[in-house]
Amino acid sequence: MRAALLALLALLVQATTALAGEPLAFERGSWARIAAAHRGQAIVVHLWGLTCTPCLAELPKWSKLENERPDLRLVMIAADPVPQADTQVAATLDRAGLGAVESWSFADRFVERLRYEIDPAWSGELPRTLLISRDGTRTVLKGVADLAQVRAWLDGQKRMD
Repeated sequence: MRAALLALLALLVQATTALAGEPLAFERGSWARIAAAHRGQAIVVHLWGLTCTPCLAELPKWSKLENERPDLRLVMIAADPVPQADTQVAATLDRAGLGAVESWSFADRFVERLRYEIDPAWSGELPRTLLISRDGTRTVLKGVADLAQVRAWLDGQKRMD
């Protein structure tokens, strides 16, 4: 029991760090940590990259949605095929108005392993959004997300309360 409490405390400290500035390092096992930290919650995981022009154009739209929907639990994962500097990832999210959102950044050059942990069917195309319901059911949005669809999904999650 004590070990479980310490593990939970460590996850909370890491989540606070992710909210405070630079993204957390997304390494082998990080997906399991994210899933454990958000178990039983409906979350939106958005995979994006600094080298992805549509991703960069889409970031302010995510910021707008995050500001208008207090029920949105958004997790941003910078999933560039080549790991980027955390300061650059943080600055980009900050400029888009997403500096306070939980964020992670691929920190392993073996990106295939990281992608496989998130979704074995994912071949790395960006942007990609996962809508994960409280029971773990996933809806995958490939490419630039239709935020009207995300809003409708969030509304559906509220009705399940």
